[in-house]
Formats: sequence, C-alpha cells, structure tokens
Amino acid sequence: MPLNDMTELELLAHRVTTPEPDDLDEWWSARLAKTRAQATPTTLREHAPEAYRPLSVHDVEFSGAEGHRIRGWYLRPPGDDGARLPVVVSYIGYGGGRGLPAGHTLLPSVGFAHFVMDSRGQGGVSTIGVTGDPGSGSAGPEHPGVMTRGITNRDDYYYGRLFLDAARAVDVAAELPGVDPDRIAVSGGSQGGGMALAAAALCGDRVKVCHSDVPFLCDLHRAIRISGEGPYTEISDFLAQQVELVPAALDTLRYIDCALLARRIVASCLFSVGLMDEVCPPSTVYAAYHEVTAPKQITVSPFGKHTTPTSHVEVQLRHLKEALGAR
Repeated sequence: MPLNDMTELELLAHRVTTPEPDDLDEWWSARLAKTRAQATPTTLREHAPEAYRPLSVHDVEFSGAEGHRIRGWYLRPPGDDGARLPVVVSYIGYGGGRGLPAGHTLLPSVGFAHFVMDSRGQGGVSTIGVTGDPGSGSAGPEHPGVMTRGITNRDDYYYGRLFLDAARAVDVAAELPGVDPDRIAVSGGSQGGGMALAAAALCGDRVKVCHSDVPFLCDLHRAIRISGEGPYTEISDFLAQQVELVPAALDTLRYIDCALLARRIVASCLFSVGLMDEVCPPSTVYAAYHEVTAPKQITVSPFGKHTTPTSHVEVQLRHLKEALGAR
C-alpha cells in the first residue's frame, strides 16, 4: 500500500480533534461500578492436562458487563510452583476469539502468567471463541460485524460492553491464584490494542504496563472517514444510508474513542504503528499515542501495514521484564 494518510512530520503534530464528552469520566465510572456490583464468583477448571502439562492451563469464567459470563484462558509456566507472578492480560483482534491455549504459550515460557480474554459475540473469523453477547440476544460466538450494534445509543453500544469486560478481566487477573496484583500488564493488537488502552484507562494505577499494537478504535471520527478498509467501513457504509442517525452515532463514538480515553492512562505504554496501515490509519494511532502522558514509546514500521515486525515481540518481552520483572 502507498502512503495514504499523513507524512511523518504531520503524524508527530497530529492530535485528536473530537470534543471529549463533559461526562465521560462519570459515565464510565457509573457503568464500571455497576458491573463490579453485579459480578458473581469467578470459576477455574483445569483444561486438558494430558495435552498441556507441565504447562498449567485453566478455563476461566468470570462476570463482565451486565453480569454476563465471559470466558478466558489462564496459563502459568511449566513446573508451576504457585509463586506470585506478574500477569499479562491479553485481548483479541476483531472477529477472533480466545482460540486454543496452544496459541498463548510464549509468555508462560518466559516466566509470566497469562490471562487471555474471549471477546463476546465474536470468534467467527481468525480464531475460535465461546462467549456470546447476551446484550444483543447472542448465546454464542458469531461472525462479525459488530461495529454498528447499538451505535445510536451510548448505553447499548457493543463496545461499551466489551470495554467493561476488558476492565473486569484486569480485576479478575489480580485475584487469580499465584498472581502478584501489583504487577499487571494489558496487551493486544488491532481491536485488542484498543481494548488494552481502554482497560488501562478505566483501571488506573492497577495496570502497570500497556502494550498496544496498531490499535483500533482510536480517533474514531477521523478513522471512519479516511479508512477504506473494514471494520471501520461497517460504520461508514451504515451511515451512508442511515443519514438521520449520523449525529447519534457520532456522539456514541465519543464515549468509546480510545484516543480520548488514553488521557487517563498512567501505565508505562509501548505502541506500534505501520505507516502504510489502511485498516487503522497511522494518524489514528498517533492520536492516541500523543494523548498518553505516562512514560511511553512507539515502534514505527515505515513499510508496515496492519501488522507488527517480527522483531517487535522481543521489544515487548524486554519492556515487560524491565517494568514487571519475571521469575
């Protein structure tokens, strides 16, 4: 793909221009408090020990938005001795689910606990999922899209529920057996990168590290106007026909925009961006990056599309070990 967004100098100067809602903090605080009040106990069940031992793997079920039950995987290093470990909470890209534990073994292999959250109502594209979205009547995983699900009402929008799930995953991770609650990181790419930003913003100083690769859901008013690729085109195509719904939809997106939420992040952040990314245009990534006032760095791939360089994994591992340590 050719460069189609901004020059590197323009990216360094770009800032989100969408007005922040006056009640953004109050709205999220009230929803998160209600979600926590509705929570029922988390359950863990050992998963396929005949396949995974000496790795420790558990199937986790916990309460997310509206008390809905969300699934996840909890993995610990081989030869688990119950030591209190730093934990990385991971979120999944658009259309995917938690997949199988076999796809999440890197972090346990280098000494971290790993909690992988399933995405409600997704899990029908790249990796499988098992969690439905009861808020929309879905009892199980689906093929997306979900971008316009409830978009005309901020209280019903799909991503409001998903972000609350993401914040609850941090709460749950802090209470999992053998986790050091003072050493929690959040991580994800694309949609998962946006969810990591949202979780870090909503959970405050409980999150110590935030890894956000080519994040989705940032600078949304700009993104839906300049991206010619899905999933953003789900919104632009919808609003091209539903003209009378444009004001309500744009207002809803202000409450979800991770560039606006990023102002609340206190965790040490590591971003990545591809300057030829047409799915999540680089200007939208920089919009979120520039709003973070906590310690931060960004890996820039001049020819990168909607991916990260293979070498970025080692950058992330070093960053985690410097910030959180590992056994």
